[in-house]
Amino acid sequence: MKRNFKKIVFAFLLGTVAFTSCNKYLDINQNPNYPETAEPRLLLPTVQASIGQILGNQLQVYGGLWAQVWTQNPTSSQYITIDQYNIKSTATNSVWANIYRYALYNAQIIIQSESTLDNYYKGIAHLLKAYTFQVATDAFGDIPLDEALQGVDYRSPKYQSQKEVYTQILADIDKGVELLNSETGTNPGQQDMYFGGDLESWKAFANTLKLKAYLRLSEVDASAASAGIKALYATNPKFLDKNVSITYTTTGGNENPLYNEMIGLRSVQNLVASGTIVKAFVDNNDPRRFKLFDRLSEQDTIAYIEQGDFRANTKKRVSPPSALVGANVRDAKSALAPANLFTRAESYFLQSEAAYRGWATADAEETYNKGIEASFAGLGLSAEDLKAYMTKAKFPEVKTQQLEAIITQKYFALAGFQNFEAWNEWRRTGYPKFFIVSKGSVIGSGQMPQRLIYPNSEATSNANFPGLKPLTDRVWWDVK
Repeated sequence: MKRNFKKIVFAFLLGTVAFTSCNKYLDINQNPNYPETAEPRLLLPTVQASIGQILGNQLQVYGGLWAQVWTQNPTSSQYITIDQYNIKSTATNSVWANIYRYALYNAQIIIQSESTLDNYYKGIAHLLKAYTFQVATDAFGDIPLDEALQGVDYRSPKYQSQKEVYTQILADIDKGVELLNSETGTNPGQQDMYFGGDLESWKAFANTLKLKAYLRLSEVDASAASAGIKALYATNPKFLDKNVSITYTTTGGNENPLYNEMIGLRSVQNLVASGTIVKAFVDNNDPRRFKLFDRLSEQDTIAYIEQGDFRANTKKRVSPPSALVGANVRDAKSALAPANLFTRAESYFLQSEAAYRGWATADAEETYNKGIEASFAGLGLSAEDLKAYMTKAKFPEVKTQQLEAIITQKYFALAGFQNFEAWNEWRRTGYPKFFIVSKGSVIGSGQMPQRLIYPNSEATSNANFPGLKPLTDRVWWDVK
């Protein structure tokens, strides 16, 4: 994977020629210079690198602050507006562009190949398209779908409901698996940054993604979620048992994207430990806090401030995130931190929730325990650490307490590594319960962010733009 990274970045940069050749550069549907055909072997790494940029930088920061893993450092200012719930529409231009112009459009070009030799590339592209559309709709709500990715035929793609987007996500997953089961196709091999061309791993990815998509509907359409998950389990599916991520290097602009951005900000540490998660870790005597954050001294503590309380702590030194999550600008090992699409722990917690709801044949307690074990193992913690922790984290015997336990432990496992997903799950379920309103909030009392706001690029260039929605408007599946 690493030996191909320069080729991958080169392929990713090829897209910037077209990306900058049109005045309205954020709208692929208005760019006549954007290529409609290209070799899938060149485009697949571009799609995968784009997703890494989205999850490893932009949404990692939004999720990190709004899931209260990190807060703004009192001695700097880069992410103050996010911590204050005061973002402007221009702030989301780049994440929208990375989603549509790089990830989705290039995936669509792969899908449009007419060669049966590209069946495996096309199958993977359908799965990545499904994954990215879920990221997009979970972040923004209603989004362009059918008329998006169609070039100049639709200069102002209409927005469609999240329900329609989720229907398409599930259809793309099914189509992807169908193509992966083809008898004809060229294996992408090392052009595939995630699995090196292992098609069985891609099928496990598809099953895990489908499980995640159906569970996202648990509160808004339980009957569809139940039927979908039961049908999935009837196929005797294999789920992911390893992380799905992009790994990076320490040189040549190939670093972790968040670390790379921080270096561009002149090596100022902007993200530090939020009291919300640190206090929860301390209450449970959870050793993961020492893996996710750096101590400021030899003392056995993590220094934190309350979420958004940077104005009252201008002289306080606060613990930064560890290099494991890519957010420590003063530790060069941050360059190596992966950008994660799935972790092994997340896969187990998804299975645990499905079993808890009675929609799966798995054992809820067993997969819950495996999720915690995977989280500890991924951080290099010992079996003794795990055993001691499990005395406080036993799976509840009382049914009404089990979902909270599953999602709260899932939150601890996602923290730092999949911040956007941690925020998604809090919005869907209301867990964990210990979140607070940012001390720096500029919105109404008791309110917290429920979505990203649409980008200014859409407001100024899409005639079908539905209008800005406030940060506090809930997305379709967020009904708790």
